[in-house]
This record gives sequence, C-alpha cells and structure tokens, in this order.
Amino acid sequence: MFEGSQLHFSGERFSVTYRLAGDERTAKERADDICIEQTVEFPADLVPQGSIREQVFGRIESFSCVDEAHYQAEISFAVEISGFELPQLLNVLFGNISIKPGIRVESIRLSQTLMAAFKGPRYGRRGLRQYAGIEHRPLLCTALKPMGLSARQLAELAYQFALGGVDLIKDDHGLANQSFCPFEERVARCADAVLRANQETGRHCIYFPNITSPADRLVKNARYARSVGAGGLVITAGLTGLDAMRSLADEDAIGLPIMSHPAFIGCFVTSEEQGISHFALYGQLMRLAGADASIYPNYGGRFSFSKPACCSIVEGTCVDMGHILPIFPAPGGGMSLERVPEMNACYGKEVIYLIGGDLHRQGPDLVRNTRRLVERVEEETKRTEGR
Repeated sequence: MFEGSQLHFSGERFSVTYRLAGDERTAKERADDICIEQTVEFPADLVPQGSIREQVFGRIESFSCVDEAHYQAEISFAVEISGFELPQLLNVLFGNISIKPGIRVESIRLSQTLMAAFKGPRYGRRGLRQYAGIEHRPLLCTALKPMGLSARQLAELAYQFALGGVDLIKDDHGLANQSFCPFEERVARCADAVLRANQETGRHCIYFPNITSPADRLVKNARYARSVGAGGLVITAGLTGLDAMRSLADEDAIGLPIMSHPAFIGCFVTSEEQGISHFALYGQLMRLAGADASIYPNYGGRFSFSKPACCSIVEGTCVDMGHILPIFPAPGGGMSLERVPEMNACYGKEVIYLIGGDLHRQGPDLVRNTRRLVERVEEETKRTEGR
C-alpha cells in the first residue's frame, strides 16, 4: 500500500538535540524510537524503502556519551513535516515522546527555510530598550500585587512605582477578570495611572497588563489593553498556548511588546532526566513564539532554579537564531536591593530585574523605595563599567 507514495522533499532538515537517560543500549533504543515516534508513529518494519523511510523518518546525525548514565543524540527531521507552523513544529520536537521517560530536549537548530516561517519577537532587546528609553543599564520591572486589591488600589500602586522611576510595571500573573478586580477596569485605571506619572516625571514607564484569558477573549483583551493606553502585554504562554502568543506578537494592529510568564510549564524543566531544558524552553522557544522578554524564577529565591540553569536561559535568549531577535531574560522571585551587585555580576546589563515584594518590604514609601532601587542599579552599572 506504500509503494505508490512518492513524496517530494527539499532535502532541507532541522535538528533537535536530546539528552537520553540510560546505558548506551537503552539510550540508542530511545534515539531510534524518537525517529519513528515523532514522525510516522507506525511500525518501522512495515514501511518499505522509499520516500517515507528515506525522508519522513527522523535521522540520527550524532550519538555521544555524556556520562555513564546519559547520552546525547542530535536527530534531524525534514522541514516539510513541520508544516511550517509552530504547533506542529512543537509536536515534532516533543510530542508523543513527552509521555515517555528518559528523554529531554536540550536545544533546537532550525534551518533557514523553517526559521523564515516565524517572525519572532517584534521588539527584542534593542527595540524594548528604545521603547523604554533606557540604554545604559538593566531594565527594572515590578509587579502589581497582592491579589485581592481593587482596581483602584492597584492603580495607586502603579502610580507610585512609576513616580519612583521603574521602567516596566506588570500585572501579577494571577490577576485575571475576578469580581473584586475586573480586567477592563483594572487595565484602564492602571494605564491611566502610569500615564499621569509619566507626565509628571518625563519618563516612559510602560504598563504590561496580564491578558491571559480563555481563547475566545485573548485578542479582545489585547486590543482593549492597547486602546486604553497599555504599553505592553503579559501572557502566560503555558496556559494560552505558545502559538496564541505568537499570533498576538505577529498582529500589526496590536504591535505591543510581550512578556511571557513561566507559570504552568515549570514541570518541563525541573527534571534532569526528561522534559525540556531551561535553555530551549525559556530561551529559544519563547523567542520563536514572539516574546520580547522571558520571565523565569531567579536562583537563590523561593524556587528551585540553579544558577547554571538561569545562566543557560540567558544563553538561550541570545543564541544565534538567524533573524529571530535576542530577547531579555527577566529573572524574578527572590530579587532584592541587597542582591543587585550579585545579580549584576551574574547577568550584566542585558537583563530585566523583576523585583516585587522587596520594594514593599523596604517600607511604606514606595516612591522612595523605587528610587533607591533605580539609584542602586545605576551606581552598580557605573561601577562595573568603570573597571
């Protein structure tokens, strides 16, 4: 039944590097399984010689030992099986095999033709810096919280933070469309509060409301946010889907920078044995899906990310991906004024510091606390560059 299947392929392929748990035999069996499971999902011995076997099957390009219990395989796939669409590309990268143990995506390498199918971030690092008007130091961001405050109360917080000189203000990812703080009222009030503060300071603080919502309201929320003066968007891509974020990033009528939030997808990276690497998930895939900044838990805070893992995210946000722009890493959780020198030494200035609770912990005067943060970061940046 397969003899008549004559398929036309360009010969161009993209590749994925997988970390495989087990001894050499087990790891090789897993690599072979990926080639079939991620493509034809059909008994390989029932497929005769021809186009399907030669082109559609995944192909092991390299196989090497990492240590006695882990191996690494680079497996390539024909670009055509991606359909040149993000959902199917993700399906090929880590579809059925995500249900199997001992397999972890380490990195992806797309071909030129496949890369051209995606626009990537609209702003990226350079564009977001220009948009915020900050060229010489890390960008500073804070979050509106805690949940339970009214729209009016959150707007007052936004006003004070903006007066203090923070560059970006985002909704906490838990702020949705609750009865005590409706989406439209919150976004309108906070956007207006930041605008008023900007008029007083002459700065360009940007408000990023959380538009994460049911699928049938996502675009409506984005358009509403823009219409009332929001300068950016926060999306929890693990909840809406990566391609939903990509679609918004590509939409010229919206045209706002996007920060991706990491909630719901942490389980992909918390195991060394399976899932997706920090580098690939929070770096490469968020860029491919159009985020301009990728939020993730900083090391040393209340989450389990290690310093090497955080550094790998930074690498993933700027590794060469052709025309796909580098984006900002945005570590948060456990950030504080006291850690600014340490964070500066780790991240340099191409970073967004997301500091929330510590600005409240410094005392009731949020304007003063925010100014202290800005001054501390500027001083540390000058000190470092003066070496």
